[in-house]
Amino acid sequence: MSLSIGFDARYIRTDHHDGISRFSARIGAELFALTESVDDTSVTFLISDPAQAAFLPLGSNTHLISSPTSAGERRVARRVNELGLDIVFSPMQTMGSARRTYKLVLTVHDLIYYRHPMPPRQFNFALRVLWRLYHLSWWPQRWLLNGSDAVVAVSHTTADLIAEHHLTRKPVFVVSNAADTQPTQLRSDETRTKSIVYMGSFMPYKNVETLIASLDELPEYELHLLSRIHQKDRARLEALASGRSVIFHNGVGDDEYAQLLSDSTALVTASLDEGFGIPVIEAMSLGTPVVCSDIPIFREIGGQAAMFVEAKDAHGFAQAIRQLEDPQEFASRRSAGLAQAASFSWKASAQALLDVLVEVCAQPTR
Repeated sequence: MSLSIGFDARYIRTDHHDGISRFSARIGAELFALTESVDDTSVTFLISDPAQAAFLPLGSNTHLISSPTSAGERRVARRVNELGLDIVFSPMQTMGSARRTYKLVLTVHDLIYYRHPMPPRQFNFALRVLWRLYHLSWWPQRWLLNGSDAVVAVSHTTADLIAEHHLTRKPVFVVSNAADTQPTQLRSDETRTKSIVYMGSFMPYKNVETLIASLDELPEYELHLLSRIHQKDRARLEALASGRSVIFHNGVGDDEYAQLLSDSTALVTASLDEGFGIPVIEAMSLGTPVVCSDIPIFREIGGQAAMFVEAKDAHGFAQAIRQLEDPQEFASRRSAGLAQAASFSWKASAQALLDVLVEVCAQPTR
């Protein structure tokens, strides 16, 4: 069957990737590559900033529409209708669907902000207010998801939560996140440093405080906090870190990130809630062990390779790092991590997404 696909690429950030931006760029590129070899199948990327085109495959077709956070989102389907697409995939669940003439697949990454409703600091005041109101009740989510033809979840954990809260009558498919990093030459056990690495935001539910507290039992270790950080969050964590070896990088490039991971004893995360956890896969793909909080999503993606600790247990995190000082334990976790990471790839995720789009298009319109 011929298939004209629209891919909502408006969540690609042009300064630095966050999780949704990376998901959009990587799975979009792989989907484009897959469809290049399939007759009568094409992908049109919907962008809201011309600069986003630089993050898309060369030769790909783009179409400029309104920003996904603008008032025009309520009417966006009318603009997209003009393209004559068969189906549109959005990496978020908030794409306007009123009066659309195409099939629509939306994405749910997590349900974190229903349990931890504080909005990201980078949002302006108006958007922060809307964010809080949106997460006060389940009905806005249900209304949006039921306006689609199908829903993609980035993990089985998220799919289970969608079912538990009865968020949609539409079919739910899993299309996993993946990792960019690929091992080149693994560092030897002798060259790894007494450092542990955290990659992620500094929202309260990320529980970075526990990682800092674990240094009380790891005085010779450095904790590297890699992500960009708001000034208020930095001031709060610097005060907490007094006397401990905590290094704030305030953002790193891909090469520096891979180097820091490769040189470290472990990637650590004490998050209370996640929809996936891309850094876990990134670390394992480079042969770096992972010590993480014992929550369902990390059990799903970490498998037998990761070391699990109760989220608030700073002593437990310190003990796990000490275990990795044993060369045999480190080698075992490294080997298991490489095998676990190999089960995730953007190409496989793009193929899963293409299969979903073909299946949804084959179904009669309801």
